[in-house]
Amino acid sequence: MNEANKKVPKRISQTIINSLKGGVVPRIGLPYITVGRKNEIEALLHDVDIIADGGASFRFIVGRYGSGKSFLIQTIRNYCMDKGFIVADADLSPQRRLQGTHGQGLATYRELISNLSTKTKPEGGALTLVMDRWISGVQTEAVQQTGLEPGNPALTKAVDQKIYAVTSAVSELVHGFEFARLLSIYYHAYVDGDDEMKAKVVRWFRGEYALKREAKEELGVNIIITDDDWYDYLKIFAVFFRLAGYAGMIIMIDELVNLYKIPNTITRQYNYEKLLTMYNDTLQGKARYLGIIMGATPQAIEDKRRGVYSYEALRSRLTEGKFSRPGTRDMLAPVIHLEPLTPEEMLVLCEKLSGMHADLYGYEIKINTDDLARFIKLEYGRIGANQNITPREVIRDFIELLDLLYQNPTMTMEELLRSDDFTYAKSEAVSDETDKNYTEFTI
Repeated sequence: MNEANKKVPKRISQTIINSLKGGVVPRIGLPYITVGRKNEIEALLHDVDIIADGGASFRFIVGRYGSGKSFLIQTIRNYCMDKGFIVADADLSPQRRLQGTHGQGLATYRELISNLSTKTKPEGGALTLVMDRWISGVQTEAVQQTGLEPGNPALTKAVDQKIYAVTSAVSELVHGFEFARLLSIYYHAYVDGDDEMKAKVVRWFRGEYALKREAKEELGVNIIITDDDWYDYLKIFAVFFRLAGYAGMIIMIDELVNLYKIPNTITRQYNYEKLLTMYNDTLQGKARYLGIIMGATPQAIEDKRRGVYSYEALRSRLTEGKFSRPGTRDMLAPVIHLEPLTPEEMLVLCEKLSGMHADLYGYEIKINTDDLARFIKLEYGRIGANQNITPREVIRDFIELLDLLYQNPTMTMEELLRSDDFTYAKSEAVSDETDKNYTEFTI
């Protein structure tokens, strides 16, 4: 059965309703409320197949605030975890960038590693779990192949050889030698039951060593992860995760607008230079088993004075060709522009939320299809709605309506829609042509 057609558990309903009412994307339950975005999702899932085959991809998801960028990113995140990928997500902020003079790039790396998630640990913090499962899996495989009992020196040697094969493959990459050495240290600490040493290695992988001297004294390595090279280690992790039995690694970075907001021109350009490096690596085959998805507003991308397009090398690579236009976008291009959800799609979403709300609070649905159509007609009929309305605004209005109807059982949808708050623009905005467009919904 399709998950979207199942009865939604109350715990998930509560999370979805509360998140949407607060204007944020829920981390769970997205299949229950996904509507539209078929072309965008298919394009991104095509990338996922390429990554699983050893390739790499880089996509920008571009849309206005509230248009569904974060929703789409989270939808793909959940899909990738179900398909055996490790995912890591982070939002940029003034403290988290791609490059910085005060560790802002390293802060982004730390956030990504902190949020490493798998299907069995979807809320982040999966690094230790992944490494322990890798070692346990190697030991199990060695037992099956050799038939030897745990504790047998010959089995230990066989496991060592398998561990070495992984560390040897990783060591061929830039900074891979130190990474491989730390994997080996972690393995031996695991075998010896040395939790303190394991914790030190994990701390290094998380980018938490500030001084090379400290890393040298505690781990015997002369290098630490820095603001300049953190991205190189993500490429190594992607290969390691594949060798550890996962399909690959997907990195999702939202709120790219925070690079656009950097006041200093030189600092901003350095960040775009790092962005160019990441983009080139994925397209030129310098990264493997790695997907990168970034969310941005149109202004953050297209503004030629401060946006990504202010960096000529990026503008020339990312700008749309002559034939793409709203309604006919190239979904294989590096930049995916989100088209607005249609009124019909929003109506279907409101139907889903109406049923979910009724199940959650235990009442019989009183809103019918005509009520929903009237609500959508009013929302899309407001002045400038065709350019400015977003799913976030419509959803918040609708959940507010549901809450009010639940708390005031004697009220009707018709009464609320006729109130000043909901009808202030109707007389001016809904023309005869608008009426014509919205009276024929396909349900």
